[in-house]
Amino acid sequence: MRMAHVIAERSKDPSTQGGAVIVNLSKIIVGIGYNGFPRGLNDDEFPWERQGDFLDTKYAYVVHAEENAIYNANARTDDCIIYTTLFPCNECAKTLIQNGIKQVVYESDKYHDEDIWKASRRMLDAAGIAYRQYSSEWAKK
Repeated sequence: MRMAHVIAERSKDPSTQGGAVIVNLSKIIVGIGYNGFPRGLNDDEFPWERQGDFLDTKYAYVVHAEENAIYNANARTDDCIIYTTLFPCNECAKTLIQNGIKQVVYESDKYHDEDIWKASRRMLDAAGIAYRQYSSEWAKK
């Protein structure tokens, strides 16, 4: 999880710096990502705002950390584990399912009661993907 936080620091998003790391069964990193605009887009030409008309907010343009970790993967992600700073949204859940991720370890679930994240949990459950909240106590073992 520490690695996910280090990668999240690369995000230029002033309100939400998300990071994700994908590891295979041998615990070898196969993908990393942070939230940001698509490759080649100038960060200064697109909005980082959270509120306003849809096209004037970041939500129309940002690629989430989990998606970027998949896109940046240097190996297949079947049966891999993703460590992510935030519980995946519904769009990221679809991407994780489609790419064979088998387990999600997340740190924050601050949007737990919002419909997007309820849909995410429903899909992950239906796909048989395990998810659990990270505990720093596990890191000490």
